[in-house]
Amino acid sequence: MTTSGRVRLGDRRLTSAESAMLRRTAVRLGIQAGLIVAAIVTVLVGVTLAVVLHAEAADTRSMLAAAVSRADNDVADAPANVWLVRRGPDGQRSTDGLPTGAADQRALARTARTGVAETHEREVNGADYQVFTMRRGDTTVQGVLDLGPVHADRRHLLYSLLLVGGLGLVLAAGAGAMLGVRAVQPLANALSLQRRFVADASHELRTPLTLLTTRAQLLRRHLQRGHDHQAALADAESLVHDSDNLAAVLEDLLLAADPHAEAATEEIDLRVLAGGVAAASAAVAGARGVTVRAEGGDAPVVVRGAPVALRRALTAVLDNAVRHAEQTVTVTVHADDRQAVVEVADDGPGLDPGMAPRLFDRFSSAGGSTPDGRQRRFGIGLALVGEIVARHHGEVEALAAPGGGAVFRLTFPRPSTGTGAAPTDPADPVES
Repeated sequence: MTTSGRVRLGDRRLTSAESAMLRRTAVRLGIQAGLIVAAIVTVLVGVTLAVVLHAEAADTRSMLAAAVSRADNDVADAPANVWLVRRGPDGQRSTDGLPTGAADQRALARTARTGVAETHEREVNGADYQVFTMRRGDTTVQGVLDLGPVHADRRHLLYSLLLVGGLGLVLAAGAGAMLGVRAVQPLANALSLQRRFVADASHELRTPLTLLTTRAQLLRRHLQRGHDHQAALADAESLVHDSDNLAAVLEDLLLAADPHAEAATEEIDLRVLAGGVAAASAAVAGARGVTVRAEGGDAPVVVRGAPVALRRALTAVLDNAVRHAEQTVTVTVHADDRQAVVEVADDGPGLDPGMAPRLFDRFSSAGGSTPDGRQRRFGIGLALVGEIVARHHGEVEALAAPGGGAVFRLTFPRPSTGTGAAPTDPADPVES
């Protein structure tokens, strides 16, 4: 089984819980925006209707007053939807077609008696009318306006305002949800980045701290014995070196956590780097009863990258191999004119083919194949390896070894010019 693929640089995918929180927040913001817009639209619609109805009533009164004022002996020349009623010494006359009961005889009598003009609305046979009555000399004139067309226009205006307001409400809710997602996205990304940094730091610092603990224990053992000062001095130097590596790992983690930061790159001899990582892990591997071997020729295998990041990647792969190996882990470095390859092989449980799609995902695990039922677990180590390799424009592959165990292959492009262009010979083993 072989699985390979590039891991996206700077991947900041949200977890399901973070995505759910983002959706809930966006929905809440959308609802709040919709309610605010609904309140604003309601106020605007109310104000608009009040202004329109007031203007409409004023226009209606003005039209009726003008029609009544112009009415002389002839009541036939009335505006559309208006009927005139004239009561004088010669009797009462009205415009043809005046609806039955539309004229208000009581209002005619009151105005004829008091001389006070009056305006009011009345309903007759299900129809609404506005009536204006005034006296001119010994003649009283009344205008009757059919409010049916006016009310129809009013309903049309109201429906239009409600339609526009409802559409605005829907658009506001959608825009609020979209803006909510955009507003919360940086916060969610920051939360995801913080969680990833904590997880990465916890994982990446575990191996250097384990090495420091092992070195310190060896140094204490030599000091307690009181002899072999050279070995104690070597352990002390290794302790200082591992402390420097720990500080470098912390700095690289901080750089990796900043999406805008770029780590300094330089030409690196992968053979030397892999040999150093193998030598540093030999003590921890020995405590587990595992032997680490570094194989490769003497010719340099040069790539361009960040030394600390590449050391982190090789350390993670080697640590994974040591944890699952039965007896031996082999680190091999070789190259051709275009690519440099580092292979880390162990004789532990093989790889489950079903894990291929998720092999470099965080906290993935594959079923174990050892007699004691152990599982090969990867946590976030291989995910970090994939991200580091992707930043260096390389690829990482996982292969099931023919005789059992697993092989992880890291491939990097080689610089077009520089030292170490010649391929190396992987046949020369070096014990670590």
